[in-house]
Amino acid sequence: MKTFQTLISVLFLGLALSVSAQKVTKEVDVEKSSLIWKGHKIGGSHEGTITLKKGTLYFEKDKLIKGDFTADMSSISSTDLSGKGKERLDAHLKSEDFFDVEKYTEATLVFTKIREVSKNVYNITSDLIIKGIKQEVNFDLTVTKNEASTSFEVDRTKFDIKYRSGTIFPELADKAIKDNFDIIVKLVF
Repeated sequence: MKTFQTLISVLFLGLALSVSAQKVTKEVDVEKSSLIWKGHKIGGSHEGTITLKKGTLYFEKDKLIKGDFTADMSSISSTDLSGKGKERLDAHLKSEDFFDVEKYTEATLVFTKIREVSKNVYNITSDLIIKGIKQEVNFDLTVTKNEASTSFEVDRTKFDIKYRSGTIFPELADKAIKDNFDIIVKLVF
């Protein structure tokens, strides 16, 4: 009887180790990862960075099953300007006209649905929360052994960022800022 109990214990231990080996959590290295934004206006654009505070990807049997991320919105900064122009744009992006970072210090992204498109490519449906407003965004994410990357557009008006929106204020004509801005992400884990 003791031999049978030992055999059962060994089998359960092996099964538990097998199951735990199939699930892997990968923390994003925020120092090596990048989050780049690009906003467009008539006749030009601006771009910059936002610091990623934390991020995690979850895998089961080498397949992506979950992900969640937090960005530090107070870190938003332009990279295409310098001097007074940079100071003005950075301050304006942090103001109530745009991201109101004094009140809303973080933005989050949580995967809600993942569909494998091809080897190492996933179509992601996620909840993006900016300024306390949750909206669904969809994008393809390419995942390799230690990196993941994507780019997608965000409609800022869905997050109550209406400053100089050409669709909300058509009379702005060539002074309008386009509603969509680009997010380019490179994750290292």
